[in-house]
Amino acid sequence: MKYELYYWPEIQGRGEYVRLALEEAGAAYVDVARGSRGTAAMMRLMDGRGTPPFAPPFLKAGKLVIGQTANILLYLGARHGLAPKTEPGRLWLHQLQLTIADFVLEVHDTHHPLGPSLYYEDARPEAKKRTVEFWDERVPKYLGYFEGVLDSNGGAYVTGRKLTYVDLSLFQIVAGLRYAFPKRMKAFEGEIPGLVALHDRVAARPNIKAYLASDRRIAFNEQGIFRRYKELDR
Repeated sequence: MKYELYYWPEIQGRGEYVRLALEEAGAAYVDVARGSRGTAAMMRLMDGRGTPPFAPPFLKAGKLVIGQTANILLYLGARHGLAPKTEPGRLWLHQLQLTIADFVLEVHDTHHPLGPSLYYEDARPEAKKRTVEFWDERVPKYLGYFEGVLDSNGGAYVTGRKLTYVDLSLFQIVAGLRYAFPKRMKAFEGEIPGLVALHDRVAARPNIKAYLASDRRIAFNEQGIFRRYKELDR
C-alpha cells in the first residue's frame, strides 16, 4: 500500500515525525501537498463530510484517513515494527508520544506566546520572557524525564534494544532544539548524554541517513515549529 501524507509543503512541523517513521520503515508514500495542486487536495479532504481531519498532518491509508501525529504513529508503529507487539507496550509508547506532543507545543509557544494568530514581532517581549521560563523550567522537566526513561530501560533505545517511533521523534526534538537554540542547547546537552547519543544513533541508521541527505528532508526554517531568533538564544 502506498500511503498519502498530507501536510504543509514548506515546513517540517508536526508532519516531520510522520515522515521519519515512514522513511525508517521504508514505506512507500507520497507527500501530497508538495506536488502540483496538492495543497488544494489537502484542503478538500479537510472540508469533507463524515469524519474529516481537523488539521494536518493526516495520513490516507487505503480508505482510512487518520489525523493527529500521535494517532498516525500509533497506526504506523503497529504495522511497520516501530512499536511493541503487546497492548501495554503500544499504549506506553503512545503515552510517550503524547508527552512529546505536549513539549512540541511548548517549543512553539516560545515564539508565539500570545497565540498563533499574531506575528512573532507582535509578541517579542513576551517571547523573551516565555523562552527564559522554557529553558529554566520546561526543558529540564521534559528532557530530564525522557533521559530518565532511556536510562532506566538500559538499552540503545527508549524501550530497550529495538528502535521505535518515539526514538525517531526524540531525534527530531534534539535536532530542532539545536537549530532553534544552538547556544542554549550546547550548554544543556551535558545534562542529557543519553538523548544526545540517541540522536546520533538514529541519524546513523541507513534509511534515516539517506533521508537526511535527500531533498525530501525540508530544511528547518522560520515558518516551522523550531525557529531561530538570536534574541531568544542567550
